[in-house]
Amino acid sequence: MQEGSDGTADVPTEEARVYEFDLVLPTTVDVREVGMRDGLQLEAPVPLEAKLEMLEALVATGVRRIEVTSFVSPKAVPALADAEQVAAELSRWGDVHWSALVANARGAVRAVDAGIGNLEYVVSASDGHSRANAGRSTAEAVAAIGEIAELAHGAGGSLEVIIATAWDCPFDGRTPIPRTVDVARAAVTAGADQLCLGDTIGTTTPGRVVQLLDAVYRACPGVPLGVHFHDTRGTGQANALAAVQAGVTQLDSSIGGLGGCPFAPGASGNIATEELVYMLEESGVHTGLDLDAVLAAARVTEQAVGHELPSSLYRAGGRSVPRAGQSSDTAG
Repeated sequence: MQEGSDGTADVPTEEARVYEFDLVLPTTVDVREVGMRDGLQLEAPVPLEAKLEMLEALVATGVRRIEVTSFVSPKAVPALADAEQVAAELSRWGDVHWSALVANARGAVRAVDAGIGNLEYVVSASDGHSRANAGRSTAEAVAAIGEIAELAHGAGGSLEVIIATAWDCPFDGRTPIPRTVDVARAAVTAGADQLCLGDTIGTTTPGRVVQLLDAVYRACPGVPLGVHFHDTRGTGQANALAAVQAGVTQLDSSIGGLGGCPFAPGASGNIATEELVYMLEESGVHTGLDLDAVLAAARVTEQAVGHELPSSLYRAGGRSVPRAGQSSDTAG
């Protein structure tokens, strides 16, 4: 920059400034639909036939991965007490990576016996949530990873360890990054094929997302890493965008924004699948999901649960469509 006649630096005029802003984004991402499990676990039990209608609509969106149910205590989560019945119907749809969540080895055996070998095992990074969610400490939950990995691999499937309360716990407060990293490293050592970081109570922010991702990537190089965000405080989509910019290409979302953790006070819905698809596709990132079909699936889901969905995009009706006969330069 040149100096002016008085020795001070010249400040370029607005016309002379050159702006070069850009988002560094991947060309494609892999979205996992979790509405059938995380989305329904807080709802009143939905009849099996209605669940199958939801599944039919979700498969029609083009989604490649669906978390279809969980094999946990029916007393703890009555909405998913029909896990075996749901699993028995999955053969009618092909070319979908089905997975199920388990909380212990007993659940893993049930899932494998029902024909689902791709397992998700939740380990809370905080002891407070681990005891509330699974009735044991984090260390005790970590100790079970090896057995569950063997069950998944023996069935020809895979094990994904989902680290809950990766950023914050409703009982213990902020989760130290080294604690989450230790759980991630132990999971991989014990046989986990991939990891997922969960913002269980929807408290994290983009800066913290990137900090933790960097630490886990460094500790577990080459291990597939996904993210699971809740939109409790309105930061879910911003966190998803930050994660994608940081290199994450596997994201969880729930149709209509349904969901929450029954064992985490204050936890509410996930990021909505339709909102995630809209944000990414409009930014040039291919998801493989058809937005109109996702909105159609949201309508089926709303009928199944019997109440309005929290998704802002769903309430808005999808993409903005210009109204005929209204001037584009109308003020207001």
